[in-house]
Amino acid sequence: MGRDLTEAYQRLIFDPRPPGCEIIVGDALSVLTGFPSNTFRCCVTSPPYWGLRDYGIPNQIGSEFHLNDYIDHLTKVFEETRRVLTEDGTFWLNIGDSYTSGNRTWRAEDKKNPARSMRYRPPTPEGLKPKDLIGVPWRIAFALQEAGWYLRSDIIWYKPNCQPESVKDRPTRAHEYVFMFSKSEKYLYNYEAVREQANSHGGRRNRRSVWAINTIGYPGAHFATFPPELVEPCVLAGSNPGDRVLDPFFGSGTVGEVCLRLGRKFTGIELKEAYASLARRRLKWQ
Repeated sequence: MGRDLTEAYQRLIFDPRPPGCEIIVGDALSVLTGFPSNTFRCCVTSPPYWGLRDYGIPNQIGSEFHLNDYIDHLTKVFEETRRVLTEDGTFWLNIGDSYTSGNRTWRAEDKKNPARSMRYRPPTPEGLKPKDLIGVPWRIAFALQEAGWYLRSDIIWYKPNCQPESVKDRPTRAHEYVFMFSKSEKYLYNYEAVREQANSHGGRRNRRSVWAINTIGYPGAHFATFPPELVEPCVLAGSNPGDRVLDPFFGSGTVGEVCLRLGRKFTGIELKEAYASLARRRLKWQ
């Protein structure tokens, strides 16, 4: 048996990946252009936040010096995402906010949150002042709305166990946004699958727009990770069993883990091989 046939035979026997589930290492925009239109039923993702994390990749999204460049880059990725979604597809975007740097060029390690240290800081965007909350999530949401997405809901992800902050002149931030977009006016939203408890007698009601979910660290991940409990309602409402779900910023693979548990196929795109490897281990693919 030739070497190629041997390797193919071994993959056939030992490949732990369920059919239709894959992780692709590469730039999200470039990879997405290779998919045909109307491929995925749903997209759930959390891209790198602007100026909040240094992933050590040249030209990484989130490291732009100018806010408008960051928004333009994300808009291009999500326009390609819109193309590969089915006409009734939905897109769930988790994104965090930040404050202006006051033109400081770096950020010292926070004693209560060491991961917040940065070797660079983008300058204060034009029109804003030092200490201003930038409003990044809403700026992106409006850019995507203008690009053609239907902005259907802003969901508050309330984090009861949020990271403490060394601030005494404002409240500690304990929430992020999850925006729900649709490709068309009519779309799949399985409200029955995500109804929530209404009272102590077992009554159920339509899901509300404030979700209280603790953050959960993942061993080996030195960056923010999606809690599965946050991803689950997005996948349940936006897809049916057997559908394909997309995450163009796969990170540690939370969306893949939730999809496997709920019987969905998935494609995860990740720029950094180290994170893709972490996701493979998490999914028990290696």
